[in-house]
Amino acid sequence: MTRRRRTTIMCQLDGAKCSFLLYLAMSVMVFLVIYLGGRLPKKPPPLEMLPCRPFSAQCGVFLNSSDGRREWHRRDCQIESYITNNNLQCSHLMRDLHFITRPLSRKERDYPLAFILTVHKELQLFLRVLRAIYTPQNIYCVHVDAKTPQEYKEAIQKLVSCFDNIFLSSRSENVTYAGFSRLKADLHCMADLAKSKVGWKKVVNMCGQDFPIMSNLELVRYMQSKEWRDINMTPGVKQPIPFRHRTERQHKEIVGSHVALIGRKKDPPPHKMQIYFGTAYYALTRGFVDFVLKSPKARDLLEWSRDTYSPDEHYWVTLNHMAEAPGSNPDGGWEGAVRAIKWQDQEGKVHDGCNGRYVRNICIYGVEDLPWIINSKSMFANKFDSHVFPEALDCLEQWHRNKVLNQATVPIQASWLLATKSTEAAAAAAVSASVPLNELNAGKH
Repeated sequence: MTRRRRTTIMCQLDGAKCSFLLYLAMSVMVFLVIYLGGRLPKKPPPLEMLPCRPFSAQCGVFLNSSDGRREWHRRDCQIESYITNNNLQCSHLMRDLHFITRPLSRKERDYPLAFILTVHKELQLFLRVLRAIYTPQNIYCVHVDAKTPQEYKEAIQKLVSCFDNIFLSSRSENVTYAGFSRLKADLHCMADLAKSKVGWKKVVNMCGQDFPIMSNLELVRYMQSKEWRDINMTPGVKQPIPFRHRTERQHKEIVGSHVALIGRKKDPPPHKMQIYFGTAYYALTRGFVDFVLKSPKARDLLEWSRDTYSPDEHYWVTLNHMAEAPGSNPDGGWEGAVRAIKWQDQEGKVHDGCNGRYVRNICIYGVEDLPWIINSKSMFANKFDSHVFPEALDCLEQWHRNKVLNQATVPIQASWLLATKSTEAAAAAAVSASVPLNELNAGKH
């Protein structure tokens, strides 16, 4: 065989070999694509765009509108689904859920507040409450009831992980209505907040069925007023005779169920303290919180309160009447507009009745209760249920956000709006813009 013919045969063999290797490589790649495509997690489908529930016609008077259903367009209909969806992006959360992203005034920036929120149900309501009270200079401790479903806890954890100034309480109680565990839940958050580097001035406590009436600016002004500057707000009086059985007789907390009366007489309060009775809600100075956590007298009263009924209704107000407690108010009574509550036994005296329905002697508000709430000039209102009377929450939420933005001294971001008077298409196009609130409301994009 000649040298030239041998060379030609070798080239043909090499070509066939190259073709085979190329075919083999392509086959392997196709196999891997098919195999891995079936094993890699699929991207969650986009959220279904649900139509927004229209505002009740009764909202019109609060929203400066002759017809709240026609002129205002709600932009937020799926806040709970947004959090529970696996495709949650923290980078978009504040924009998509319309959180305020900067201090709205110098006064607010220079007077940060701390909030304690105890929650156990109604994820949507909690999210809307948090959004209403949120500003980046404040700090928020969330206590999630230990008995809540795992999915609820995971949703809350997912949410707070997107914020630097919101965190879960380091300890979680299985909270019982009127039990010592309810008091402990607040104390856990107080201990966590006391370690915070945020220079908060006062701490306010809330439950998951509250909603703010005052804006953050109004809260700051109220707490800095001549009456309350450096003073704790814990409304209450010397324990009335009808309530003395709560602290004179022993009770037992049936965890997660109720508080039962045992009946045995308790020892007198430690250090000959005068017991007071008042609201479980408060606005407390940082110095008072340190006193609560470190004072032997405060610890002794706490231990003595373990077998009392609803200890949070006597613990804070009793300590606040002690002269040595920072920010105390020894001569204080029921002063302090901490909550607008319609108690059933006060019907016809303090209010004209509940337009929603009573649960445990407290009104769950309906839309018709809003004029009374707004005119109360309280810091917060209690209670709301977004499943039973959703229109009441919709209306108050929009009224509150309008007030917050109208008081702002900085340019308004369109993403801060919960509803607009413009068409939905125009509102969506303006999300990334920064325009005055009055222009958006007038549809002047």
